[in-house]
Amino acid sequence: MDLEKLWSKALKHTEIIRSRVHALLTFQDTHVPYVFLSESTINEGDTVVRKGEVLVEKPSIILPPHIPQFEGFEFGEEKNWDEDSIINFLLVRGVTLPSLKYNNKTHSLNIYEGNLNNAINHYNDWLQHHEDVHTGLITGPEECWQFCVLIFICSQVAKNADIDIKNLLKGFKKRREGK
Repeated sequence: MDLEKLWSKALKHTEIIRSRVHALLTFQDTHVPYVFLSESTINEGDTVVRKGEVLVEKPSIILPPHIPQFEGFEFGEEKNWDEDSIINFLLVRGVTLPSLKYNNKTHSLNIYEGNLNNAINHYNDWLQHHEDVHTGLITGPEECWQFCVLIFICSQVAKNADIDIKNLLKGFKKRREGK
């Protein structure tokens, strides 16, 4: 499947079931854990469970002048897409990401023996029971999981922009007052 089809599929089918409650850190790196669920294409009726985290480096409004960097997203393993072609692909479609480094680490890849709805309920209940306010729960097609995770991360960065602006202004005011 080409990039355009994968991107369209991710946009159409990505669902953020449970967003991260805690805000991203304005002046520090933030680890953003996630559980990504998708219907298994091999074992019909089962669910693929990908657990990982994305390290978002300094997600603030003050951005470095270089372009985004993606590590650990496994783009191109099948089609030889390099990072530059992914960035160009997104830019042409009007998708802009803050010029930060996004480093994905997949911790586990398992099968949940049950359909996607049961898996969603199971992991949602588990996160609530453990009072996990850091981990996001996402669903989407397995073949475009990278784009689905990026959509999730972008939603977290966008949600955080208001807090970042307040923190930046507060810091500027303190420095100006000499505190």
